[in-house]
Amino acid sequence: MSRIGNSPIVIPEGVTVDIKDDEVTVKGKLGELTQKISDINVKVEEGTIVLERSSENKDVKSKHGLYRSLLNNMVEGVSKGFTKELELVGVGYRASNQGQKLDIALGFSHNIVLDLAPEVKVETISEKGKNPIVKLTSHDKQLVGQVAAKIRSFRKPEPYKGKGVKFVGEQLRRKAGKSA
Repeated sequence: MSRIGNSPIVIPEGVTVDIKDDEVTVKGKLGELTQKISDINVKVEEGTIVLERSSENKDVKSKHGLYRSLLNNMVEGVSKGFTKELELVGVGYRASNQGQKLDIALGFSHNIVLDLAPEVKVETISEKGKNPIVKLTSHDKQLVGQVAAKIRSFRKPEPYKGKGVKFVGEQLRRKAGKSA
């Protein structure tokens, strides 16, 4: 029995949910998201979304909690939005943006210029004496995570000094250096 799949999703004010065939569309003040859903019955009742299985097959059971989580992320995204913050740790690491172009210097011979999707809003924060921070905001949780992972993949944090691109608040496993 899926505990996540059985719990209902509360629809906040200003959010509308439309169900047509196998597609669920969620609209809110921050945007609109759609998701195809198969093998699961979706019902909107009195300000909540309820998901029920069509059968007790193994793959239908596994999709029950998945689709509930996806729909919950959609409802939360169009009402509140999602934010990821990346910190650039290292000497000479810089970040700047002009509109949807993110320009980051990570110690390579060239700067990395990244064109971001129009759904993702980017903001760079550079204060003297602190590491630069790249702040990504969007209504689509999957897209924000994918863009953040792409930026992090350019220079992952290394375990000795901790230099690289890391999430704000991320705990790194540190190693001791060589002992003389």
